[in-house]
Amino acid sequence: MIEAWLAGFVEQLPLAALFVIIAAALAILVKGADLFADEAVSLSVRWGVPKILIGATIVSVGTTLPEAAVSVLAAIQGAPGLALGNAVGSIIVDTGLVLGLAALVGRVPVDQTLVSRQSWIQLSSAVLLVLVSIPYLSLQGIWTEGGKISQGVGVGFLILLVLYIWRSIAWSKDSPPEVVDDSTVHVNPDVKPAFAFFALILGILMVLVGSQVLIPAVEETALRLHIPDAIIAATLIAFGTSLPELVTALAAVRKGHGELALGNVLGADVLNVLFVSGAATAVTRGGLDVPPQFFYLYFPSMLFVVFVLRIGIGRTSHQFSKRFGIVLVGAYLITIVSGYLIPGVSAAPGMP
Repeated sequence: MIEAWLAGFVEQLPLAALFVIIAAALAILVKGADLFADEAVSLSVRWGVPKILIGATIVSVGTTLPEAAVSVLAAIQGAPGLALGNAVGSIIVDTGLVLGLAALVGRVPVDQTLVSRQSWIQLSSAVLLVLVSIPYLSLQGIWTEGGKISQGVGVGFLILLVLYIWRSIAWSKDSPPEVVDDSTVHVNPDVKPAFAFFALILGILMVLVGSQVLIPAVEETALRLHIPDAIIAATLIAFGTSLPELVTALAAVRKGHGELALGNVLGADVLNVLFVSGAATAVTRGGLDVPPQFFYLYFPSMLFVVFVLRIGIGRTSHQFSKRFGIVLVGAYLITIVSGYLIPGVSAAPGMP
């Protein structure tokens, strides 16, 4: 397991070397995110596809690969809390923290026709995940024994994932040309689309590699500097879960492509349900167990931040305000505080 090997490797390094690794990983992350955002926008203009749909499909698939890999491995190793918590926790972090910070540091335009449709899919996916987890034949034990997602549901989620990507491609073909017109984007006609797509994949790989190296180095540094475990769990682990989405979103808004950041978050949330939890459940014989704390904290927290975003989109005419960015970050912080106020749930695996 790569994570275990990296953790063991950084434990043997002196503190000065850890600082060097952190600086190098951050440099790779920033450069990868810049390349990622540039090439995604370039492909958007070349193909005549709205940036929000590029963000909701190609970009989201790339940034959710770490969650999918971790959840599938956790499910195979018999850790349902980590497998499902990784998906649910990522939705909470992406929707509240990542998109909230994007709205605070840059401009996030909202095209009601495209954004509203993707937002309803995001909300429907979150609600669907909760509904398929409920033990309808033994509701009295939901708070003590939890529930279960059947293996057939996991396969169904993967089928829905294919339909979602197919429909997103179909919607992109129906979008009017003026939606994707962006005179601020320079596209070199001498660069073939295949090379631009290769550069996009390279950007994804740089973000993923940078994330994988950065988190164990930061965690080990924090431990050596005697930062409390509770703070590490509540910040670094949650931060690391959605680091690819975060750096991609911030790079996109910094370059004036907030639609890409919004599409990435909406698409990543859908993929966390259909791809991450779907794949983890599909490889688990007998289905994926849902621990009880999901029903009295984590599912409500997920639905809370998703509903806040849905209401905000409905009340937004052109772009997210910085005030709404504060609201989203505040919604995320409420879920974090709730996890520490309710006994027995703050240490649940895989959660922010």
